[in-house]
Amino acid sequence: MSGMDQTTPGASGNPPETPLQPRSRRLLVRDRLSAIVYGALLAVIIGWVLYIGRPVFVPMVFGVIVAYIIIGLSRGLRRVPTVGRWLPPWLCYIASIAAILGAITAGVVLVVNNIGRVVQLVPQYEQKLLQMIQSSAELLRIETAPTWTALRDQVLEQISTQAIIGSTVVSVSAVVATLVVVLLYVTFLLVEKRVFPQKLQNLSDNPEDVSRVKQVLDSISTRVGQYLALKTLVSMILGAISWAIMAAFGVEFAGFWAVLITVLNYVPYIGSFLGVLFPVAWAIVQFGDIGTVITLLILLSSAQFVIGNFLDPWLLGNSLNLSPFVILASLTIWGALWGIPGAFLAVPITSVLAIILSEFTGTRPIAVLMSRGGDLHGAAK
Repeated sequence: MSGMDQTTPGASGNPPETPLQPRSRRLLVRDRLSAIVYGALLAVIIGWVLYIGRPVFVPMVFGVIVAYIIIGLSRGLRRVPTVGRWLPPWLCYIASIAAILGAITAGVVLVVNNIGRVVQLVPQYEQKLLQMIQSSAELLRIETAPTWTALRDQVLEQISTQAIIGSTVVSVSAVVATLVVVLLYVTFLLVEKRVFPQKLQNLSDNPEDVSRVKQVLDSISTRVGQYLALKTLVSMILGAISWAIMAAFGVEFAGFWAVLITVLNYVPYIGSFLGVLFPVAWAIVQFGDIGTVITLLILLSSAQFVIGNFLDPWLLGNSLNLSPFVILASLTIWGALWGIPGAFLAVPITSVLAIILSEFTGTRPIAVLMSRGGDLHGAAK
């Protein structure tokens, strides 16, 4: 009877757990290692394609973002109380496009006017800059104080005027060509919008697959749209505060610097630094007074600090659900791949990538690591 009391393996109904055989364990490790190697090779290939295809991909991505902004503005117009519901869709689109073109035109006019003003002020600032250089030479105990003639000769020896003019013409031509291509992409995307829901419906015979795709697209639209709208609001507030500070000090081209600060605020971390560096560097040449420059530096830095650490998190919250390290890493990677445009597009692109990775079982751990707190649905809360 004592033998009947002993528990035999498998008596409880559950099969006994058997450890993996050494051969099975080696196969599992080999499969995981192969997946890592293949994934790394795929990432390198994709990065290489993105790098060499920069002239093609950058206008395309900008076209998608501009089209999305136009659609978002038109939806916002239709939500205007009383008037919005009576506005036809085509009028909302025209008004949105006109607003964007007006903003671009205003920026171009501002830059052109400032260029003319700079040309007028060059003689005045030449003398101030020379005095600063000569004072620095005296502090460094340089025997021969530099003059503009000597500085100009030394600089011109190192610079080819023809090369500068040629590169400037090429850069301007490239920007104009890129704007034309972006405009074409936006036009065709807006035309495609009418039939896109039907295409999405016919994407698969399985309703669950169609619903899943719609869910992913809605998530991308919500997160990226919320980020762009709130980031624009925060950037405009920062630009207005910075303009008020610079106007109070009498900084030349305060409007231009305010617009530049607004645009640079779209670039995480580095944009805030450059948004203070450029106007302060100009103030050094304009005023030449260390006390005024330091005061301006403190006030502009304080505005960046308050907006970046209080207002920005309060409004944006966890809209993109990306960790700060991932944002900084994406800024570095996309900046290396696509240059300055990549720095502006880094955050939206990385957010879209994280959303897509979270929809697949194999890549969901990567999305968890990219998230701010490990919760993939944190941005939706």
